[in-house]
Amino acid sequence: MRPYELSLAEAAQEVRARRLSPVELVDSVLERIDRVEPHLHAYVEVTAERARHDARRAEGAVDGPLRGIPMALKDLIDVAGVATTASSRVRADHRAEADSAVAARLAAAGAALVGKTHTHEFAYGLITPQTGNAWDRGRVAGGSSGGSAVAVAAGAATFALGTDTGGSIRVPAALNGVVGLKPTYDLVPRRGVTSLSWSLDHVGPITRTVEDAGLVLAALVAPGRAQSFADYPRDGDLRGLRVGVPVNYYFDHVDPEVEAAVRAAVARLEELGARLIEVEIPMTRYIQATHWGLMVPEATAYHERTLRSVPELYADDVRVLLEAGALLSAGDYLRAQRARTLMRRAWLDVLDGVDAIAAPTVPLTAVEVGRDSVTWPDGAVETVSDAYVRLSAPANIAGVPSLTVPVGQDRAGLPIGMQLMGRPLGEAVLLRLGHAYERTGAAPRLAPVA
Repeated sequence: MRPYELSLAEAAQEVRARRLSPVELVDSVLERIDRVEPHLHAYVEVTAERARHDARRAEGAVDGPLRGIPMALKDLIDVAGVATTASSRVRADHRAEADSAVAARLAAAGAALVGKTHTHEFAYGLITPQTGNAWDRGRVAGGSSGGSAVAVAAGAATFALGTDTGGSIRVPAALNGVVGLKPTYDLVPRRGVTSLSWSLDHVGPITRTVEDAGLVLAALVAPGRAQSFADYPRDGDLRGLRVGVPVNYYFDHVDPEVEAAVRAAVARLEELGARLIEVEIPMTRYIQATHWGLMVPEATAYHERTLRSVPELYADDVRVLLEAGALLSAGDYLRAQRARTLMRRAWLDVLDGVDAIAAPTVPLTAVEVGRDSVTWPDGAVETVSDAYVRLSAPANIAGVPSLTVPVGQDRAGLPIGMQLMGRPLGEAVLLRLGHAYERTGAAPRLAPVA
């Protein structure tokens, strides 16, 4: 196995045993980037010299699981001296003056930065049009952390960070067959991360395995909270855990192959000892309106100055959304905040009766580039972006943690993801469930990129 093919945990073990040096690992990933990047366009910028410098420094550093591990950061995340473009012409001349909190913590843990990855412009979309899906370049990568998910899926980064406002870690992770974790709101600091929507934004890891996600999360959180995210039970025994299976909303308007794969994965959790309990998802008719009612005005407020001074530099789809935000009243925004408060309370009530909820991450696999809408068998039509965000947005509104895990492929060979949602600060339970499921299947493999 070549170094770039190793998961984070495997690479850390090889480095710790001195069978692999951080420099060899970084060089292998950089060579992989050279090979696949012309096909996938996952990166805004590859920081090869910085990565090699980080790797040389890591060789003499204190041991830790991230020492010398090649990482990519979504290009909303500041790194001192490196551009944060947000994949936008608006930020063409930007250079970060200081590290973001998460970049500083990962650097302190010894990780090596190989580059900044593409996002849908300013994270305001679910496609990431610059980047091709790692499994089929004619399909969308998903967004807005599409570059990060594709880089990990293709072996062009051992792990990456993304941001998630309505599914932007989990959607591309699911569409590219990797693991994505949206932590509890405010568990991971957002200082130095370009905002889309202050009250919905989260920062989290995209990795090849569930174990890797726990290792990265442990490095991102405050030291006093780190231990539980790396030391959850790994024996695969789920006895005593209660998994909620939605009877409404999450399996409505879902592709049959996606539903079948997720229900089979849920059944596997039951075989491992978990008790399945049917749950009803509350306030579903208000989810889309609440999510948009919060996100749209907050995004417009963030971009107010540049939208006035250089509107022509925004992509058309993003500019329309930002201009629309100016049309929403303060009353609309306050009603959305009130609805979010009620929805969060209702979700916490449901989660009092179960340890986690299992559901599809997205209702369909990666669509063809250029496809704008989805028509369901009952005649209902929705945009591709609305379809992708529909099942992931509730966890952002409620602020609860959510983990997506690959659970198979459709007939076209495209990945399918299962979403596990838990109580606030319940990431360890989600990691335990996801790891137990992962142990029962085939070892994760890289996307078959040339």
